[in-house]
Amino acid sequence: MVASSDRSAVTFSLTSGNSHDAPEGRALLDSLNCVNGVVLLMDKAYEGDDTRAKAIEKGFVPVVPPKSNRLNPWEYDKELYKRRNEIERLFLRIKRFRKVFTRYDKLDALYMGVISFALIADALFSVNRI
Repeated sequence: MVASSDRSAVTFSLTSGNSHDAPEGRALLDSLNCVNGVVLLMDKAYEGDDTRAKAIEKGFVPVVPPKSNRLNPWEYDKELYKRRNEIERLFLRIKRFRKVFTRYDKLDALYMGVISFALIADALFSVNRI
C-alpha cells in the first residue's frame, strides 16, 4: 500500500502470502507520478538496492534505515523516519474491520473491495471527527 498520510491511501495491491513485498512495492512505484523531492518513508522490507534505486529514479527521496548487516550502510533522516508510524496507524484502523483482518474472502477481487470499503469508511469517519 502507498499512503500519502495516515488518513489517505494512494494505491494498493495484493500479493500471495508466500511472496516478498519488495517486487510488488516496485510495481506500485512504477504506477505513481512524483514531483521531485517528495519523501518516501519505507520500512526495512523495502530497503533493497533495487527498490531504493527505483524510488530515486521516480524522483522520490527514500527514507529507509539500512539493515544491520549491510556492508555499506547509508545515512537517513531518523527524525523523518519516526513519522512512519502515521502510516502504520492507517493499517491499524483498516484492520479493525474483521473481514480485512481475517481475510475470509477467497477471491482477490472481493478482498480488494473489502479493503476499499474499509478505506472509504475510515476516510468518512475521519471527516466526521474533525
